[in-house]
Amino acid sequence: METAKGWTPEGGTPQGAVVSPLRSNIYLDLLDHLMAEKGIEMVRYADDFVVLCRTEVAAQEALERVRDWTTTVGLTLHPVKTRIVDVTQDGFDFLGYHFAGGARWPRQKSLDKFKDTIRAKTRRHNGQSLQAILTDLNWTLRGWFEYFKHSRRFVFITLDKWVRMRLRSLLRFRRKRKGRGRGSDHQRWPNAFFARQGLFSLAEAHTLACQSSRR
Repeated sequence: METAKGWTPEGGTPQGAVVSPLRSNIYLDLLDHLMAEKGIEMVRYADDFVVLCRTEVAAQEALERVRDWTTTVGLTLHPVKTRIVDVTQDGFDFLGYHFAGGARWPRQKSLDKFKDTIRAKTRRHNGQSLQAILTDLNWTLRGWFEYFKHSRRFVFITLDKWVRMRLRSLLRFRRKRKGRGRGSDHQRWPNAFFARQGLFSLAEAHTLACQSSRR
């Protein structure tokens, strides 16, 4: 700081900076207490938060309180992301999930990012052995599941099928065949084949997680 003569600080924190969540928690701690004092339920992670209300009128009042507070402390609500939603009719994205109708599942952006990662690991020209590919793939599948395991089961069943299709296409290519893995490929490399090879199953992991939560 002794050599920083003439330095002019810039407003805000760069998107994705490691200090951003810390600064958000410092700034928004007062908002947490304000909402709690008013009996308004709010769920917050860094600078992303959701306010839960039973009626539209209550939601409007809560929004005004938040807007007044942010204006007072020199902050600005995101003009697009800030909105009132009836979760029985519409939905909203929060921390990678999409919430609607009492259910939750990965938001589209999260699914797209997941599939892009899997595509990169299961390219048909991948010269690694199947076992090496599965080992690398399982790291991604396990990590992704740990975060999104609270989604509805249908998500995991669908993604398991998609992952196996990618692997069948890879194996099909190695036999000098074109196109996606389909038809007789399901008999040549059935689901049990990939299970024996150690492929992590999202659906099975979800079943085990649900059983553990009931104990």
